[in-house]
Amino acid sequence: MAMFVLYESFSGYALFDVHGLDEIGQNVEAVQTSVSDLAQFGQVVKLTAFHPWQTAQDALNQINAVSEGFMSEELRSFLDLNLPKVEEGVEPKFSLGVSDPKLGSCISEATKIPCQSNEFVQELLRGVRQHFDSFINDLKPGGFEKAQQGLAHSYSRAKVKHNVNRKDHMVIQTISLLDTLDKDINSYAMRTREWYSPHFPELDKIVNDNYMYAQASKIIEDKSKLSEEHVPVLTEVLGGDEDKAREVVEAGQASMGLGLSPLDLLHAQTFAQGVIDLTDYRKKLYDYLVVKVKDVAPNLAALIGETVAARLISHAGSLINLAKHPSSTLQILGAERALFRALRTGGKTPKHGLISHSSFIGRASARNKGRMARCLAGKCSIAARVDYFGDNSSADFGEKLRGQVEERLDSLHNVYAMEEVLEDEEIVDASGEEIDEEEAAADDDE
Repeated sequence: MAMFVLYESFSGYALFDVHGLDEIGQNVEAVQTSVSDLAQFGQVVKLTAFHPWQTAQDALNQINAVSEGFMSEELRSFLDLNLPKVEEGVEPKFSLGVSDPKLGSCISEATKIPCQSNEFVQELLRGVRQHFDSFINDLKPGGFEKAQQGLAHSYSRAKVKHNVNRKDHMVIQTISLLDTLDKDINSYAMRTREWYSPHFPELDKIVNDNYMYAQASKIIEDKSKLSEEHVPVLTEVLGGDEDKAREVVEAGQASMGLGLSPLDLLHAQTFAQGVIDLTDYRKKLYDYLVVKVKDVAPNLAALIGETVAARLISHAGSLINLAKHPSSTLQILGAERALFRALRTGGKTPKHGLISHSSFIGRASARNKGRMARCLAGKCSIAARVDYFGDNSSADFGEKLRGQVEERLDSLHNVYAMEEVLEDEEIVDASGEEIDEEEAAADDDE
């Protein structure tokens, strides 16, 4: 049987006729031996036809189609023109070797040409790729490298541009930045308290919130200058609590803290301002995340909340990866280390991963957490697939799925409440029967 090989080069489609199949018998080792020698490989493979690209954009479109496993009209015309005709009801006496099995399946379905993509074909294409400039005589000196580099840059630029414009990419970056900001804010707040506490130790116990503490220390500066004039400003900073503001003023006036030099106070104020700036930026970033997640995955956000939805997308790598995960994988997403440790040691496997941050899991009782995790993972899987593959950008599906999860949670509470009541009644009945038997035995003795 005759064999042809299709090679999608940087400059056009090339069709090669494979000779000497009877001698080598599709022997991979024989082809590998001949690839290193052009004279020997040229006896195995002969160029039959070559169709160059007309423009750079045409080359990019053709290579994109090939990489996605589609046959363009230009490729079909090229094959129809240079391959033997395939008659209906007659088995073809030739086959076509291609690099991608998906492309081969598409060609076979459209043209009825038998295609194959095996190790033998890959070795042939490797030799063609290595000696391609020797088969094409019309290329100008240096044209080989220029055409190859130009198409590679265009193809890579198109792929990178597509990836940058993905909406879920910004969600992944935002949730990662939020986690980093949380660590930085805690570190700055701890340093602020350690720096300012020797000067005003009582403030550390009165104000627990780090953001309020940083604002209060920024306003107070030197505790010895505290007076009733600071009460309105401190009241605004402390969330409208005037009593706490007066307590801060009174504690400052009677404080036993050490005095600080102006340079020490300057550093303490710098750390406090850092906490304030980072916290304000985190609030703005969180608001941006809420808007972005509702735009990217509205149904998933409506089901489990924006933060948990963003963490699931980030851990999966993208929304499409999350949509492709089965619900069993989504259920333990984020608990991989615990899962593998349990499989290695033979212990109990985790019931849930990142979805444990959802309010549904927190509201469920200890005996129901596993059931709720399975139910919630199934609904999240549906919501993610609707968000990615669906055409509707509303959150109607997510709201409906959330209602179903709420019903499931209520039903679990009701079922176990009734079981507890029945168990209590059985205990009461059992104890009553024992008392009756004891009374009856006492009556018999009398």
